[in-house]
Amino acid sequence: MQLFFSNSLLALRQVAMLYVIVGLGAAAERLKWFPESTARLCTKLLLYLITPCMIISSFLAMEYSARALRGLLITLGCGVLLHVTGILISYPAFRGYKRPDTDHVLHYASVYGNCGYMGLPLAQAMAGSEGVFYCTAIILTFQVFSFSHGQYVMGKAKFRWRSLLLNAGVISVAIGLPLFLLQAPVPELIAKPVTTVAAMNSPLAMLMFGAYLSRTKFGGILRNKKIFVSAGIKLFALPAVMLTVLALLGMDFPLRNAVLITSSAPPANNTVVFAARHDRDTGYAAQVTGLLSIISIITMPLMIAIGLSV
Repeated sequence: MQLFFSNSLLALRQVAMLYVIVGLGAAAERLKWFPESTARLCTKLLLYLITPCMIISSFLAMEYSARALRGLLITLGCGVLLHVTGILISYPAFRGYKRPDTDHVLHYASVYGNCGYMGLPLAQAMAGSEGVFYCTAIILTFQVFSFSHGQYVMGKAKFRWRSLLLNAGVISVAIGLPLFLLQAPVPELIAKPVTTVAAMNSPLAMLMFGAYLSRTKFGGILRNKKIFVSAGIKLFALPAVMLTVLALLGMDFPLRNAVLITSSAPPANNTVVFAARHDRDTGYAAQVTGLLSIISIITMPLMIAIGLSV
């Protein structure tokens, strides 16, 4: 019991630190120092430059070892299991799409978590570069499933190999993984700028998130009662499945931490992006993402603490 409370305080403290920055982002948006329009303009900067630099820098920081490679493969398998489980659990609840504008959004939000914007900063805070290193494997599976099954769920779009392979997450792993496996020396002239830019990931992601939440209105969000199903799957059922897997495998702290964070993360920001792309209700997508993210302030530390204590 003492271990559980200790882990609860550790996880809650780290989550709280991130949400303090979220609060600063919301305040800056309200004061028009960092308006939502500016935050949206920063999305591509974060997605295509800063986050890839963080992923690549985590590979640069890790020394090759059989243990590290084994851990990377295990987390890759956990990422596949996480998304397959989400797909299987969510399908019976949302098939038929009786309310297309909202049901498609809720279905996507049930499966795909914010393992990038939310997961990477928290993994960095709790386990350092090693935590980020293992998170990259789960982010890779997120990209593969999101740009295939996720596209289908949100809009029944035609499958495109280009979107699956040529996205920021896959490309940054494709750059970083060979550097890790070969332990190729990277000149400081390149490595230092990459790590410097990578350090911007956590504060900018949280400031942007705060700016988005600042203008999110929650009126009418409960008009589709399936939001409770979506919240139950994303914030409780998926973490519970991964907790069982972790208990069976007996992973060490960095691995366990990466899996716990990514499996208990609230819905991905891509929920809003994909909703816009497929003419779904983007306002509702923002409301769902915002509400479940607020609830995750409590559920994430709880799930992480349980997982670190078993």
